[in-house]
Amino acid sequence: MKYTFLLISLLLFSCKNSRSDIAPSERQLIKSPIAFHFDFPIGKPDAKGYYNAQGFGKNNHLGDDWNAVTGGNSDLGDPIYSIGDGKVTFAKDIGGGWGNVIRVMHELPDGTYVESLYAHCDTLLVSKNELVKKGDQIATIGTANGAYLAHLHLEIRDDIELPIGGGYSSDTDGYLNPTEFIKNHR
Repeated sequence: MKYTFLLISLLLFSCKNSRSDIAPSERQLIKSPIAFHFDFPIGKPDAKGYYNAQGFGKNNHLGDDWNAVTGGNSDLGDPIYSIGDGKVTFAKDIGGGWGNVIRVMHELPDGTYVESLYAHCDTLLVSKNELVKKGDQIATIGTANGAYLAHLHLEIRDDIELPIGGGYSSDTDGYLNPTEFIKNHR
């Protein structure tokens, strides 16, 4: 009887902690490290030498556009860093006004997820399914294949199922203000 109780207890415990309540699309993230803190993606850790040229919400912008204070294409090829520990879910050139794009999924300590999206990259230094740590270089700043002056477009989303989208919209559901999020999660 004692062994039966022990066996049932172990089964219940393992089922309770199996994370079966997580959607199938998120289950692949379980082995990702927990993201406890976040830094800025350029001029690490505090965006030194950069400014937010077009912030979240300005002209319906869904992210932040980071430029070097030296202007023009002076930041072309500068390093882009992962804002937090996570798993790369996408890394490729999608053309158009996006160019090279990286998506990194971050599991927060409370078990929820946010996604960081890095666009207009020149060189990609990570691949899909790669684990990254906060501060790891993942790419370099680019021009979206010549579409813009060099800068980094950064989005943070709390709806991880959103398509890449257009970068601008009056509907901000699923998007977070990147600067506020980073400052609130240092």
